[in-house]
Amino acid sequence: MATTTKPEAHLEALTKIVLNNLENQHDWTGAKAHTQANLPRPMIYGLPPKRLYVHPDEQIAIIKAEKNRSERIPQPPEVEWVLPLHLAEKWSPAQFAEVFDAINAIPPESNNEEKSADSENPDAQWKAWRGAKRGKRLLLATVQDDSTVIYYFMFDGLVKPRQN
Repeated sequence: MATTTKPEAHLEALTKIVLNNLENQHDWTGAKAHTQANLPRPMIYGLPPKRLYVHPDEQIAIIKAEKNRSERIPQPPEVEWVLPLHLAEKWSPAQFAEVFDAINAIPPESNNEEKSADSENPDAQWKAWRGAKRGKRLLLATVQDDSTVIYYFMFDGLVKPRQN
C-alpha cells in the first residue's frame, strides 16, 4: 500500500527549509512561520541583518538629506515577508494577487516604529516609504530539490526601477 503525503506536510517542509536558510545562512532574527485563514499557504516574516530594499524615490530623498545634513542617515533593517515556494510549482498572477490581498504591508509583531536618531523628525522626506506607508512586498523564496534557496523581491503593483 502506497503512502500519500499531505500537501500540508510539503508546505511545512518548505517553510522549515527557508526558515533554516534565513536564520543560519543569512543571519535573520525573529524569523517565524505565519499562517492565517485567508492565506493560501504558510508564510514567514523576520528581520534581516541589514535593510534589503530602498524605494527609488526614498533613495533620492536620502541623498539630498545627507547632503544638507553633512552626515549619513541610518538605514535600519525592516521586517520582511517571505513566501516559500518550490521551483517545480507553477503559480499564476491570480495566486500571487491572493497572497498580496491576504497580507498587510507590515508583518505582525513589527508594527512598532523605528526608534533612531532621526525620530525627532517623523515627517522627514526620506521616511515616506518606510513603516506603514510602504507598499506591499515580499521575498519570494524559491527552493530547489537540493535545498538551495534563491530570493527575489516581488511587489504588489507597479514599482519604479531603482537608480544605480
